[in-house]
Amino acid sequence: LKATQSRLGYSLALAVIITYLLMAALFESWLYPFIVILSVPLGAVGGILGLWLLNQLQTEVQPLDTLTMIGFIILIGTVVNNANLIVHQALNNMRESGMEPKEAVLESVRTRLWPIFMTLFTTVFGLAPLVLFPGAGSELYRGIGSVLIGGLVVSTFFTLFLVPTLFRVALAIKAGLASLIWRSAQPA
Repeated sequence: LKATQSRLGYSLALAVIITYLLMAALFESWLYPFIVILSVPLGAVGGILGLWLLNQLQTEVQPLDTLTMIGFIILIGTVVNNANLIVHQALNNMRESGMEPKEAVLESVRTRLWPIFMTLFTTVFGLAPLVLFPGAGSELYRGIGSVLIGGLVVSTFFTLFLVPTLFRVALAIKAGLASLIWRSAQPA
């Protein structure tokens, strides 16, 4: 069991790294995926809260077993999707429509709010029977369901506020550094 847990920890780290590298290739930037990947710890906090809440509501304790840890690995891919939608749409708004960063970020949140909530609601309602209703085998998968529901709910609400803010700050720092480098490169 200890060997399996250490391998799952390794798999969790590998999932984060692969997700980051994949997004770096898609965004063609090292900065934007970093902003998206910052939503993963929020999902992990939500997963832990979901598991805690499940243990408060039922008589049997749901341990942090192998299947529950697999839920955290699944959660990485699910959580980054919402932040990815916001960042990608904001970049498209700036590149294709020529919007200023503040306006592009606000528009991306406005246009991607409904798809983000659709993902949240379909996942929560799809996993709710697994967590709430007893049945054959439900004790095995109840941990995965609670981790995914808790992680997605918490990360969605934080993603809607934190990712746009971090994205705007990163764009401002990037623009400031670019202008500083440009000024220092100009002949005096």
